[in-house]
Amino acid sequence: MSLYAVTNPATGEVVKEYPTATDADIEAAVASAHEAYRTWSKSSTVAERAALVRRVGELHAERRQELAEIAQREMGKPLEECLGEVDFCTAIYEFYADNAERFLADEPLELLEGEGSAVVKRSAVGVLLGIMPWNFPTYQIARFAGPNLALGNTIVLKHAPQCPESAEALQKIFLDAGFPEGAYVNIYATNEQIEEVIGDKRVQGVSLTGSERAGAAVAAIAGRHLKKVVLELGGSDPFIVLGADDLDATVEQAVNARLDNTGQACNAGKRFIVVEELYDSFLEKFTAKILEAADGIAPLSSKEAAERLADQVDRAVEQGAHLESRGERDGAFFPPGVLTGVKPGDDAFHEELFGPVGIVFKVGSEDEAVELANDTPFGLGSYVFTDDPDQAQRVADRIEAGMVFVNGVGAEGAELPFGGVKRSGFGRELGRFGIDEFVNKKMIRTIA
Repeated sequence: MSLYAVTNPATGEVVKEYPTATDADIEAAVASAHEAYRTWSKSSTVAERAALVRRVGELHAERRQELAEIAQREMGKPLEECLGEVDFCTAIYEFYADNAERFLADEPLELLEGEGSAVVKRSAVGVLLGIMPWNFPTYQIARFAGPNLALGNTIVLKHAPQCPESAEALQKIFLDAGFPEGAYVNIYATNEQIEEVIGDKRVQGVSLTGSERAGAAVAAIAGRHLKKVVLELGGSDPFIVLGADDLDATVEQAVNARLDNTGQACNAGKRFIVVEELYDSFLEKFTAKILEAADGIAPLSSKEAAERLADQVDRAVEQGAHLESRGERDGAFFPPGVLTGVKPGDDAFHEELFGPVGIVFKVGSEDEAVELANDTPFGLGSYVFTDDPDQAQRVADRIEAGMVFVNGVGAEGAELPFGGVKRSGFGRELGRFGIDEFVNKKMIRTIA
């Protein structure tokens, strides 16, 4: 069986297999990307590249239904969510097309002494390797490819083995948009081949979105070869409830934060930290809503993903947690549930649950909420709900995470930087910061 295959999570049916790349295929891909950097990137302007990025966005809009249906086949996401993901991609490409010239403009520096001038010019560094996950098969590409192609870097892209059809469709979009051969090259590579690509002297950097384990492995290889890395890894994001004028609305947001993409998002709300005066009411309403979601819930990305989550939940219960759940696990389908009674030292206290199961904690104060929120190896996103604006900003400042959303979920945007701290990785994607990662900030000092 090929490493790359579309397996419908809802049925377990292998829909289509794709041939894994040969070593010759990998060499041709890297050579093509390097040649495109030497020729197209060096001879094109930011405005010209931005126009191509804009066309990529337009093609996403034109092929919206096709891309969404592919993603649904590959990883089981509800079609409406797949369509929303493609729409976000369109916005990302448009954002970088609109702003690339401004973001990459020369930056004059004020001299402290001496005559003449100094300026920083931003330019591409060369071939980049992208290693992407399965959970958002179009969005993950957009936030990496959009800014870097506008900048003039060229891209070799390894998609997740269960998303080869998305990989194929996106490769076609970049070519149909007018990018030259080699500017964006998809490879159906093995992990061993990827190690060779990272070490290739023509490759200047690596961006990975995925697990801690994958991130640590890629960073170690890249470090040996002195390559820059951007890592967006896991998260166990706190959802802190300190006050609520409308508790029902807050609960609705909490449910959305936990169940988006059937709970398979790095920055989903996963740990719900509630002050004691609201705890009982929140828990009752939240649990009811989570269990209601059992009707018509989408499958997880694979049977294996459901088995991993089942193992985590079973261990949590064995260690003393209480589970409220509805439904039975069936293949990739996992019953939504709520865990309470998880305590420090339990496996689930520090693990990331990647699926429709939330953990709810009770705290006695704002300080205790912040302490619990930060007691995690992760630091990707976080959510703070309160009706006190001063408290909201005070708590947001104290949270150890790359992102804080106050009184809202689903508020990500193309203009907002995305990334984390601690074991959630380093570097940023999206916004102005996303185009400033793999860039040569060349200083030119002119004396006279």
